[in-house]
Amino acid sequence: MVNNTSANIGFEQKLWAAADKLRGHMDPSEYKHVILGLIFLKYISDSFSETYHLIKSDPNAYDGEWEDKDAYMGRNVFWVPTQARWGSIRQNAKKPEIGKIVDDAMIAIEKENPSLKGVLPKSYARPELDKYKLGEIIDIFNTLGLGDKQAKTKDILGRVYEYFIGRFASAEGKGGGEFYTPASVVKLLVRMIEPYRGRVFDPCCGSGGMFVQSEKFVEERGGKIGDIAVYGQESNLTTWKLAKMNMAIRGIEANLGETNADSFHNDQHKDLKADFILANPPFNDSDWGGERLRDDVRWKYGVPPTGNANYAWIQHFIHHLSPAGIAGFVMANGALSSNTSGEGVIRENIIKAGLVNCVVALPDKLFYTTAIPASLWFVSRDRKDEVLFIDARKMGTMVDRRHRELKEEELQQISETYHNWRSKNGKYEDVKGFCKSAKIKEIEKNGYVLTPGRYVGTDFEMEDDEVFEEKMERLTKELSEQFKQSKELEVKIRENLKKVGFEV
Repeated sequence: MVNNTSANIGFEQKLWAAADKLRGHMDPSEYKHVILGLIFLKYISDSFSETYHLIKSDPNAYDGEWEDKDAYMGRNVFWVPTQARWGSIRQNAKKPEIGKIVDDAMIAIEKENPSLKGVLPKSYARPELDKYKLGEIIDIFNTLGLGDKQAKTKDILGRVYEYFIGRFASAEGKGGGEFYTPASVVKLLVRMIEPYRGRVFDPCCGSGGMFVQSEKFVEERGGKIGDIAVYGQESNLTTWKLAKMNMAIRGIEANLGETNADSFHNDQHKDLKADFILANPPFNDSDWGGERLRDDVRWKYGVPPTGNANYAWIQHFIHHLSPAGIAGFVMANGALSSNTSGEGVIRENIIKAGLVNCVVALPDKLFYTTAIPASLWFVSRDRKDEVLFIDARKMGTMVDRRHRELKEEELQQISETYHNWRSKNGKYEDVKGFCKSAKIKEIEKNGYVLTPGRYVGTDFEMEDDEVFEEKMERLTKELSEQFKQSKELEVKIRENLKKVGFEV
């Protein structure tokens, strides 16, 4: 039985079978590029085909409406030119020139959809890609139904990409620094900040999952695509292209910058002040080039350490926030309590400025390619003199042996608690072990530590996710200090012993 949760898209076995066809013929890091392009073609073709048959069977449709590009654009359905439709690809799958046929399909799509110019993969004709194997992969994907309603509710492209990141991370010699944000986490962020209308920004947007959920949120509440203006940035070229594809097939107009770029060193939206910021930045990034940005204007609350980008990201979000804006983002738990290299001072300054609105401790096993425990931060400029702490670590249901997912009623409970607290409608109250509204004075007494369990009265401690290098640095300093103190104590004992006549 297939487990169709957001942690499982339902066709992983077929993806693996497709990748298996390329094993030994191509470097593992190239698998996902070949397959992502085909998934894209299948997805847009299936969606197009559904609408095509819907229009053709409509007695009120005018003659030829099913081949009218405007008829699809008006329904917010991606227009697919004839030669790029899956039926044409499938019919030619066994031909030696199938690689060129797929490349031509990509070129035709880009021609019809200018926002994708230069984005789609067009390297299927290259000699090193076995054309017989390519035909076999097309046959495998033939049985995937990606146009149905269930598929549309998921970030299919993002999830497929995540699958390959996780599956081939070890083969590529990479860790879990690049990972997809689970749907339940994105939904919670969106429900908490409620991006009804305005500018939505994600400076580390990955495949664009935050934007997909934001648009869905607007539509579910009677709005329409276009009520929010989408801005994003992504440093990884493949992922940036993936986001462009993801936005295009959903009809979302998005400004993702002129190219892929590093948000710290090549901010594509320097003057943007966003009403809503949604983000899941890389955790504990030690190679972010901070030594070249010591005097940056964004470091209003303190210069972040060069060995960890967590507080660089937090201040980047604050810098891009409009006066009435709100930011919701995922952050490694270490940022809640770390005092390494001035991080504690930065956190104290941000808290004193009244910027920290709420902190939610998340359960473990939510993420697919990292086990680092995480929390959600909510930051706004409305200068509250208190912070809401929510401990959700006991929530969630295991959907398979390794992955947990927050249930609908849990998302509702967390978001309602936050909105009741923020609106001061009289419905909020502290619940021991779950939520607590703490005054800044209380946080000061706790050394400006933002660990929710410390305030809500939970019965278990936050997991330790201190970065290894930081931990070793801290322990080395502590041991060095202890050794120094023991030597000083030894000297004093010797001096005192001499004073009373003992020779040492």
